[in-house]
Amino acid sequence: MTPLRRRMMADLRIRNCSPNTQKLYIHHVARFAAHFGRSPADLGEEDVRAYLLHLVDHKQVSWSYFKQAVAVIRFLFRVTLDRPWMIEHLPVPKHERRLPTILGKDEVARFFKSIRNPKHRVLLLIAYAAGLRVSELVALRVRDVDSERMMIHVRQGKGRKDRLVTLSPVLLEELRTYMRWARPVDWLFPGQDPARHLHARTVQKACQRASEAAGLGLRVTAHTLRHSYATHLLEEGTDLRVVQTLLGHASIQTTAIYTHVSTARLQTVRSPLDSLDLEGQPQPR
Repeated sequence: MTPLRRRMMADLRIRNCSPNTQKLYIHHVARFAAHFGRSPADLGEEDVRAYLLHLVDHKQVSWSYFKQAVAVIRFLFRVTLDRPWMIEHLPVPKHERRLPTILGKDEVARFFKSIRNPKHRVLLLIAYAAGLRVSELVALRVRDVDSERMMIHVRQGKGRKDRLVTLSPVLLEELRTYMRWARPVDWLFPGQDPARHLHARTVQKACQRASEAAGLGLRVTAHTLRHSYATHLLEEGTDLRVVQTLLGHASIQTTAIYTHVSTARLQTVRSPLDSLDLEGQPQPR
């Protein structure tokens, strides 16, 4: 391990960044260094610009990947290398906004009916019924299911925050059936090694298989189920602030995206055309 990597990892740990965040930052810095074949400590402002152009023009990376790369490079020069002037004039990437993929309730039902593996079925039911991120989902422990208070305790979710989400009575029955069958001891969904929880890739593969079996014709991920959960809550009249709390969003603006994909709300909007008197207009011959 190079001294620069060691120092950056220390900087990330001091800021109490999660292991996943640390891994992500090191990944980006390693790619940055590998592109030039030199240590980032020997690179300058023009090198940073050249690398970002490389990501955009040649690699054609996604907006989220590009945004991550910019954030990591800013951290590298501002904090670890203590050269904030190197990135003072670094352009801020324009925010790309896309509406999330949402499943209708009938599509959600078809999705779950297509799952044959009991473990995968309950795993994905929780993703939809509680709106958990995949990292939060696989990290659930048996003790996190509170059947007395009808809550699920999400521990150290995104941003190192704990939160409570409601436990559906239907989900509780599914969980009890699963626990009698699987008999988990610590992790609710243990991996092949019982000392470790299930890997996130297993969840995404289960989503893909279920989507294909249901014939949805969509790319369904665990996050699609989270998006659908939030949208369906809004369509049923749940207050936006409550949805924000359940999802663990730091900003209400992040949650507000679901108001743009709620068809139930959009269908209540009346077009101004409907209020015009168009009688007596000439008809085409």
